[in-house]
Amino acid sequence: QFELVESGGGLVQPGGSLRLSCAASGFTRPNYARGWFRQAPGQSREEVSCISGDGLTYYSDSVKGRFTISKDNAKNTVTLQMNNLEPDDTGTYYCAIAADGRSCQRVTQWGQGTQVTVSS
Repeated sequence: QFELVESGGGLVQPGGSLRLSCAASGFTRPNYARGWFRQAPGQSREEVSCISGDGLTYYSDSVKGRFTISKDNAKNTVTLQMNNLEPDDTGTYYCAIAADGRSCQRVTQWGQGTQVTVSS
């Protein structure tokens, strides 16, 4: 059993940047896919970005060109760099791990979530 712990959320003005990190304690399987999902109030959870076990990346259309996902297998961390943030990016961001290393469609475990608020 392992634990996912997110950090880096907060309040930022439109156009600003935040960097989310997810540390996986007790996790040593670099072939798993790692990703980020978000959930806005009253909406369903949506996939934002995913990085496969092979390092291939996926971004939703709404964040493409603004967000960058990366991972450090040695440190068991995955990072989401979010630039040019917009109010619609507001929500709770969840780190996820998927045993299917090709995509994040079937999540094996979730983090507890970190709040991102984009507002002036």
